[in-house]
Amino acid sequence: MLAYTIRRVLISIPVLIGSSILVFLMVKFSGDPLEPLKLRNPPAPKHTIELEEHRMGLDRSWPEQYWMWIKGLILHGTFGPGVHSTDNLGSEIGSALWVTVRLVFFSVLIAVILAVITGVVSAVKQYSGIDYTATFFGFLFLSMPVFWFAVLLKSAGIWYNQNISGDTTFATIGDHSVLLPSGVSYQDASFWTKVGDVAGHMILPTIVLGLAGYAAWSRFTRASMLEVLNSDYVRLARAKGLRSRRVLVRHALRNALIPLTTVTALDIAALLGGAIVTETVFQWHGMGFLFVQSLRDIDAYLMMGWLLVTAAIVIIFNLIADLLYGVLDPRIRHA
Repeated sequence: MLAYTIRRVLISIPVLIGSSILVFLMVKFSGDPLEPLKLRNPPAPKHTIELEEHRMGLDRSWPEQYWMWIKGLILHGTFGPGVHSTDNLGSEIGSALWVTVRLVFFSVLIAVILAVITGVVSAVKQYSGIDYTATFFGFLFLSMPVFWFAVLLKSAGIWYNQNISGDTTFATIGDHSVLLPSGVSYQDASFWTKVGDVAGHMILPTIVLGLAGYAAWSRFTRASMLEVLNSDYVRLARAKGLRSRRVLVRHALRNALIPLTTVTALDIAALLGGAIVTETVFQWHGMGFLFVQSLRDIDAYLMMGWLLVTAAIVIIFNLIADLLYGVLDPRIRHA
């Protein structure tokens, strides 16, 4: 298992490098990041433009620019200079990553729990009222675009705050408050006050991403569970007189979770894409905000940093899925 994990990590390295080269070329072909400085009225002095080109490495050839980025990342852990930042982009990416990771983590947690519960119950109670109800809501959430659902939920939160509670029950802007209701700034607040404020801002975006993942995973869990329940080893376990709960949990559920683990790991990339839209709607300064900013400013280094971190997250979740296979299926551990 350890050798397999190391091999997967080593294979992922050329994938990351190839992806970064492709994105670097796409960003370079899309335009000049210093174009606003050159076309403003009055135009910036030539000396200022030359200094900016030298700071960002734009006075070098494209292969040299890419090599500078790779060398700085490997040797010094720097992501390169940004269009609007003279400092290393690492701190900016790190703070944005924490915002997005906590959103995606709780969204995946909620989606998996709901998907397993409803999928198992729907399979056990096949063609019952519960099954039809779960199927209806599953296809309902599956058919709703993330951007539309996010705007709808944000509008509902604003309406509730204005007409029902008369207070900010559901936070709809930002990942935290700049100024808390008590009049204290967020930076000066206590730890638990910050936690409560961040949790209040996470409710609506987490529901959006959580239900988006739940819709597909619940249907997948139901189909996988039905296949396992009709297998020979489950019928044998029942024939041996084992209790239904033991058969369901120890024999059926563990094997049904193996395909779900694969799908969940692969769908992390889709959830990160949904996080871009969700963060834009709720005005979060996470990885989605950096992605939009890098496209708008034609910031090659910021875009490559975003790609590298995002790809690393997807690879990590796939490695976690590989390790979970051994937990769920003993045959993999002893192979």
